[in-house]
Amino acid sequence: MGNNSGKPVVFTEEVNLNHFRLLRVVGKGAFGKVRIVERRDTGLTFALKYIRKDEVVRSESVRNIIRERRMLEHLNHPFLCNLRYSFQDIEYLYIVVDLMNGGDLRFHISRKTFTEEAVRFWIAELSCALLYIHGRGIVHRDVKPDNILLDLDGHVHLADFNVASDIHPDRPLTSKSGTLAYLAPEVYGGGGYGTGVDWWSLGVVFYECIYGKRPFTSDTHETLGKEIMKATPKYAITNPPVTRDCLDAIRSLLQPDVTRRIGAAGYETFTSHPFFADIDFDALVRKEYDPVFKPSSEKTNFDATYDLEELLLEEAPLEARARRQRPRERLKEDATAQEIRQEELHRMIETLFEPFDYTTVGYDSPTEDGRYTGAADPTSKSVGESPEWSQKSLVGSPASGSPPIPSCADLPKVCPPPRSMPPTVSSTDRSNLKEQQLQQRQNNGKLKSGMRNQSSSGGMQVVLDETGSWSDLADKSSPTHLRTKPSGMLGFFSKRKGRASSPKPQERGVLGREGARVVIA
Repeated sequence: MGNNSGKPVVFTEEVNLNHFRLLRVVGKGAFGKVRIVERRDTGLTFALKYIRKDEVVRSESVRNIIRERRMLEHLNHPFLCNLRYSFQDIEYLYIVVDLMNGGDLRFHISRKTFTEEAVRFWIAELSCALLYIHGRGIVHRDVKPDNILLDLDGHVHLADFNVASDIHPDRPLTSKSGTLAYLAPEVYGGGGYGTGVDWWSLGVVFYECIYGKRPFTSDTHETLGKEIMKATPKYAITNPPVTRDCLDAIRSLLQPDVTRRIGAAGYETFTSHPFFADIDFDALVRKEYDPVFKPSSEKTNFDATYDLEELLLEEAPLEARARRQRPRERLKEDATAQEIRQEELHRMIETLFEPFDYTTVGYDSPTEDGRYTGAADPTSKSVGESPEWSQKSLVGSPASGSPPIPSCADLPKVCPPPRSMPPTVSSTDRSNLKEQQLQQRQNNGKLKSGMRNQSSSGGMQVVLDETGSWSDLADKSSPTHLRTKPSGMLGFFSKRKGRASSPKPQERGVLGREGARVVIA
């Protein structure tokens, strides 16, 4: 699959569709599709979002598209899908961003049940992305699993700034933009809102990752709004149970009072919550933590139907359209008011949707108040040096559009192995930690739990701890040469049933089919 028309490709000219090989379609949006593309000269792979101009004009979404393009120019963060190129032709607008081969979060949570540790890792990384964009005066307004993408290492990236907006302290937003089920109560209230809505949406995503469903559902938009305004989701009792700290973290994000909502009331209210307190967030941004769940690299993490639609249902796929495009017809003298308006919007696109190339354009430095001037002033340009980690992706990087993690050779000190996420510790365990440590020191030198201690007279003493079982005790107390497995016809009795005996190893961060949370009350 490709789009080579037979003419030689000139890579010194402005970036265009001919600079890319078109690979499989991996997503579909309101105005176009998303597909994997590969730079013909470098072999780097990216995600190409192509948008039909006619659809954007018809839906009066021109300003949204231009605003998204300008915002992305000034954003560059490890947990965002960063803009790499933008360009247009007669029929389409093209936005090229980092490729995330791990699929979106919706794809994964609809198929598997994940551990609290895996969900905590995702929510913590997303909080870093929200802190970054809010510090630049931008509110996303559409944080949901569909817009959260995973790379092949397992890191999450916030994508799709189509309904994002600049935020001004003296002029709160009032429009009901985004996906209804993820909107905060203050959006439905109509009294204006700010960046706090993104923290509420993060709480909805958090709930959905744990329980496998949204906290607020209804048959109509009106009743859905009322449910969200009440802000009383049901927290079912499950087996295995959800820990107290995890439940409290979800409740604290789904707090209708924005002044008490963690994250919205100050980032330290999020990072200091017991569920997240053990995480070093500076190390998290540097990607020093080893992701808990890693998407499969052996199979696709996308819905294959998008590729089939392009192949079977489209009369002229993208590469064919690119070769046969014709200029738009000139506006007639007797044109209607609607036709005149559409012509104005087309000219706005041609003028204001500017080309972008991340290899030649630097990134802004934030102003004193933390706001990117490009987000507030549409006429400003990008200035300044791009971050070091983004520059490294220009030369010597693997075939991926994503900025690489610095290698050991790039660092002044010895590069430590990736950290593991600290284990989830409940508030009760946390309060008893010192007492447990004291007891462990007092027990040093004593008989270890579950161990056999044979005296000189031949007697035996065995200690069983709180988590042990009498079957384990009997097994440990019997001589090793007697603990043999049955063979022959009765050998099948010794085989363990369930996923543990399967030749396929249990995925890290996944509870699995038998371990999935079951609602019991």
